[in-house]
Amino acid sequence: MANHISPQKKATIVSSSIAFLLVCIKFAAGLLSGSVAVLASAIDSLLDFLVSMFNFFAIKKAEENPTSSFQYGKGKIQGIAAVIEGTIISLSGLFIIYKAIEKIYTGSTTKLLGPSIGIMVFSIMITFFLVRYLLHIAKQTDNLVIKSDALHYQSDLWSNSVTLLALALVWMTGQNIIDAILGLCIGIYIIYSASEIIVDGTKILLDHALPDDQVAAIENILNSNPEINSYHWLKTRTDGTVNFVEFHMVLRPNMLLLEAHRIAEYVEEQMMAIDPLKKWVITPHFDPYDDEELNDALFSNGSLNALSKEN
Repeated sequence: MANHISPQKKATIVSSSIAFLLVCIKFAAGLLSGSVAVLASAIDSLLDFLVSMFNFFAIKKAEENPTSSFQYGKGKIQGIAAVIEGTIISLSGLFIIYKAIEKIYTGSTTKLLGPSIGIMVFSIMITFFLVRYLLHIAKQTDNLVIKSDALHYQSDLWSNSVTLLALALVWMTGQNIIDAILGLCIGIYIIYSASEIIVDGTKILLDHALPDDQVAAIENILNSNPEINSYHWLKTRTDGTVNFVEFHMVLRPNMLLLEAHRIAEYVEEQMMAIDPLKKWVITPHFDPYDDEELNDALFSNGSLNALSKEN
């Protein structure tokens, strides 16, 4: 039986293939024409190809089942992938800025404008359909890596459009400096677009809480349950694939464990419905009374750490 390929894996294969095609034709056009904007676009497509290949590896690892060594799975590799991708995009932007400044000072000319314009039109068309496909998969799977890939190719759409504009203006005016100036703008925009990817990946690696609206929905579920007297120590995080929730809920002291377990299962089902695209690991703790202040005091002076070492 053939191995199942998930939608996100398929998306990385498609984006890698298209990026490789664009690398070949843009590099040929950039080297032959001497256009900084086209060469910058070619370098960006090369990075697209390398990043998409890395994303395939990241998604493959993130989808692996937990093991005895990685008991929470390897979902955080998506955060690592996003940070690396954002960094690579930023470096490509810096290189493009360097090439643009170099052309401004050297005053080199742009050749083969007609073929270059045709190649950029083709590049914009194929990238447009790729972005729509990736956004569809990102919405379907809520996968951070695919979202990053879609954002990356969206920035490519803008950079390709500016490249096309630069070639058209050079063709109409004969002023080659336009190519360098707009290439400089492309580099700055690419660095700006990379910042969001890096921030999202860093949040995963630092165990940032779930979005405010999801945390509010979790709090509403706990507050609206009449059998839960109160709750405390609510903690949330995500690894990009799995959402983790921990909390203490105060129940009647004389409640049977079976009944407490039933309440927990009902609450967990409601929380999982908040984001059905993600897996959830929910860890409730049953308290017969509210011990939040006592535990906070113990944690603040290190008593719990000392107690755990003694035991």
